[in-house]
Amino acid sequence: MDIGMQAQVGGNRNKMSVNVEIVSIGSELLLGQIVDTNSAWISQRLAENGANVFYKSCVGDNLNRMTEVLRIALERADVVITGGGIGPTQDDLTREAVAGVFGVKVVTDPESLTELRERFQNRGFILTKNNERQAQIPEGAKVIRNPNGTAPAFMVESDKGTIISLPGVPFEMKWLITNEIIPYLRGKYDLGETIHYRVLKVADLGESAVDHEIGHLIAESSNPTVGVLARPGQVDVRIAARAANMDDANVLIEPVEAEVRGLLGNHVFGSDDETIESVIGEMLSERGATVAVYEDLSAGAVSDAMRTAAGKSFLEAIVANTDLPRDRLISDRGDNHSSGEERAYALADAIREHSGSTIGIAVHGIPDAPESENSAVNLGKGDTYIVISDEHNTEMRHVRSAGSGAPDRRRAAMYAFGTLRQHLLAS
Repeated sequence: MDIGMQAQVGGNRNKMSVNVEIVSIGSELLLGQIVDTNSAWISQRLAENGANVFYKSCVGDNLNRMTEVLRIALERADVVITGGGIGPTQDDLTREAVAGVFGVKVVTDPESLTELRERFQNRGFILTKNNERQAQIPEGAKVIRNPNGTAPAFMVESDKGTIISLPGVPFEMKWLITNEIIPYLRGKYDLGETIHYRVLKVADLGESAVDHEIGHLIAESSNPTVGVLARPGQVDVRIAARAANMDDANVLIEPVEAEVRGLLGNHVFGSDDETIESVIGEMLSERGATVAVYEDLSAGAVSDAMRTAAGKSFLEAIVANTDLPRDRLISDRGDNHSSGEERAYALADAIREHSGSTIGIAVHGIPDAPESENSAVNLGKGDTYIVISDEHNTEMRHVRSAGSGAPDRRRAAMYAFGTLRQHLLAS
């Protein structure tokens, strides 16, 4: 059933704005076994289309608690969107919970059951009894066909409000939100103004430095608003505008974006879906440059990111877990390597010459204490030396941290990319 078209045909002469609540279902979410990226994606799509999202909830696979959460959600929202719990297993209880909220029983939808049988037959599988559960819906619910999976979504509308139940599989959910749910909401409600974002990606400046440069925009802007989000080795500047449509939002965003770019200069390396890896990859390709990497304490984070970024421009890497690969690489370069900085210079030159690349990168970390004695997973104490070497120039960056935890490894990769980017811009 095309619920978006149905809402438009049915008409609603007195459309009102809509408040939506998202309820993520699954004990694995509460246990931290899976990160709930679905609700974040749904929130973004709803905001872009002018729907209000004031609450998000998460509940495990317990029928009583699920029913309670859905009842509370319906008291404060016009539409509740649930994700997960409509599969074939015994702990898939969303149908029962929604039925309990509306005081109806769970029934089998004949058309859905027929489709299930045909799908299983076409794939050479037998439709088992538990899989037949996927054809069940709360009595009176409207089935929303799911072309990408076996479990159909469904929707129950009543005077209490509307509950739309979607599968938890991300690509199934995203198709349904885009092609069914957003058109339905647009047909039934006045979604009003849209919210559109531009995210500028910043390297080689910390959060406080970014705030120092653009703090007045953060404090004084109302539409669009400006905010910052710090990540390891990167800061995102989010510019969000509310307008009647995306084109009008862009008109509001563009002058603020220009001002931010002017204040932060070439520290802004990209926007929206661009990553520093993708930007570096394009820069290397445009220049016909090739890269080789030596790294130790960062445990391959730089090489892995470089492989993703540079493609065929990335020739090779040495990831050293002991001093032996390091010493072997620079053994023929004299004895003047007593300091970490000197070793890093020698390592960058050596990996470039050894590989035949046009650019050598060395990321050499020296912790203040042995790893076994350093329990810090972020900002481990020590020194990291990042050197970018080509035939004509050498750049060095010294960072006062040297941890082997995931945030420090990512930070080292970001610093290496940032230093390489500045090197390429100057070349």
